[in-house]
Amino acid sequence: MQTTFFSDQPLYLLLFLIVMIWSFVWKGIALWKSARDGSKPWFVVLLLVNTIGILEILYIYVFSKMKKEQTQTTI
Repeated sequence: MQTTFFSDQPLYLLLFLIVMIWSFVWKGIALWKSARDGSKPWFVVLLLVNTIGILEILYIYVFSKMKKEQTQTTI
């Protein structure tokens, strides 16, 4: 009888689920923010590229704020 990796190592299954939830939450927040800001290129990149939340966190805290600062200084 063949068993799967996760059935042999339940700790890995738990770790996998935690990483998936972490990634899903950050991706949802970043997609919502990019859609609200009207940034279509960022929305597509965030939707297609999976970086376990790293790119999403960078977009939320770095790139979206840079865009807001640029629009405020040009107005």
